[in-house]
Amino acid sequence: MTSPGSLLRLGTLALLWGSSFLWIKLGLDAFSPVQLVLVRVALGAVVLVAICRARRVALPRGARVWGHLAVAGLLANALPFVMFGFGEQTVDTGLAGVLNGTMPLWTLLIALLVRQERGLGWAKGAGLALGFAGTLLIFAPWQSGGVLGWGSLAILCAALSYGLSAVYMARYLAGRGIPPVAVAAGQMICATAWTALAMPVGGLEAVRWNAVSLLAVAVLGVFGTGLAFIVYYRLIADDGPTVASTTAYLMPIVSVLLGAVVLHEELHPRVLGGMAVILVGVALTRVTPRRTARVEETPAPSSAPAPSAPAPLNAAPLNPAQPASASAGD
Repeated sequence: MTSPGSLLRLGTLALLWGSSFLWIKLGLDAFSPVQLVLVRVALGAVVLVAICRARRVALPRGARVWGHLAVAGLLANALPFVMFGFGEQTVDTGLAGVLNGTMPLWTLLIALLVRQERGLGWAKGAGLALGFAGTLLIFAPWQSGGVLGWGSLAILCAALSYGLSAVYMARYLAGRGIPPVAVAAGQMICATAWTALAMPVGGLEAVRWNAVSLLAVAVLGVFGTGLAFIVYYRLIADDGPTVASTTAYLMPIVSVLLGAVVLHEELHPRVLGGMAVILVGVALTRVTPRRTARVEETPAPSSAPAPSAPAPLNAAPLNPAQPASASAGD
């Protein structure tokens, strides 16, 4: 049973990550997508490095580890963050949050393709089918009033990139004995470097200074990309990854509500229906079949150590800001 404190942290986390789409939309009034992401990940990196120093946690070491962090920083942060910025130039915040909710579906599909996830039971199979059917319902390519466009496709590709990063990090970074706050800090440092490299392409236009946009990007970087990390892993420590992962179901709801209340956005009933179908699909992909116990002689334990398994993909955080499959221990 979750405590009131855990429920408060869960709600706070859903608000921090679900509101990211609102802050992105407001920040785009002043910054280009690349400029916005550079400020965001740089602030996130500063916060996470400061947390490492306060906790006396060393940053990761070794060229191989930093190579994996560079890939993770690209797939989980720099690339999807820029695609969200590009997409939200034409897509409402509520729809962006709904499309981001397809991330666990992409994660499962990619894990199956690379054989990191073994077996597809009826529940997961039905979940994948429902999830992508819900996505198709949202896009409605058969209707002239559908939302199919470059912006919505960019956001869907951002969710796909999150799925790639989840599988990659589960294989190459999770379970390596590196404190998760150090992984997140290193990943955000690499994301800052990647985004800085993109500045000559998409970051040289003049900034349109205004207080609301500056505040939005500051909140996005410090809270949504930095401090939310601490809330997330505290939630994992207290209640486990299953409870923490329920943010996946709350984030689209938060993004839709904030878009409607703050920006007066309207969502077509078809999009809301698609969101419901996607969330049901995501829930089904997380069903773990019970194994029936068999009465048989237990073999003698082997003296050889068992190979370390990758982190479970159904415990991956589903958010637009944090590493996708870092270890839960600190």
